[in-house]
Amino acid sequence: MTKLIVGLGNPGSKYDQTRHNVGFMAVDTIVKEIDFNFTEDKTFKAYVTSGFINGEKVYFIKPTTFMNNSGIAVKALLTYYNIAIEDLIVIYDDLDMEVGKIRFRQKGSAGGHNGIKSIIAHIGTQEFDRIKIGIGRPQNGMTVINHVLGKFSPDEMITIDNTLDKVDKAVKYYLKSDDFETTMRRYNG
Repeated sequence: MTKLIVGLGNPGSKYDQTRHNVGFMAVDTIVKEIDFNFTEDKTFKAYVTSGFINGEKVYFIKPTTFMNNSGIAVKALLTYYNIAIEDLIVIYDDLDMEVGKIRFRQKGSAGGHNGIKSIIAHIGTQEFDRIKIGIGRPQNGMTVINHVLGKFSPDEMITIDNTLDKVDKAVKYYLKSDDFETTMRRYNG
């Protein structure tokens, strides 16, 4: 079975390390240790890397379409490589969870997240596995846009680094076990 692991975010250096790019950060953390390197694929509108993990072909992508059109890249890769929706995992930020909290879900609505809305619209279902990483709500009258496009504070970054390590372990456990439900029970929290 071929797997597709998608980290959501916005391309470009001005968005590096922002809250909205925590999906990109998670995928970067996962591939770093296994020495996969991203290249930009203009056909798929994504940064793509792939290789074999535990004998399975795994694609990691970071869409370059900007968050609101993430579904374009996801649909293109699923279709081209004939990857089943049950072999898709999307990693993204969640405003409604405290910074660093992780939640695994097997399906659900977009919950106001435009990247997930786009994926649901393009693949025609909300029944896909996902890992949500908490980025907290805006404080002190800050707008949602400024919050999600802002960087984590140094203290938050320590928490996020620990969270990214946990997500890394969870995804590698999933790739070994091929069981998202068990992974979810083991790593939710």
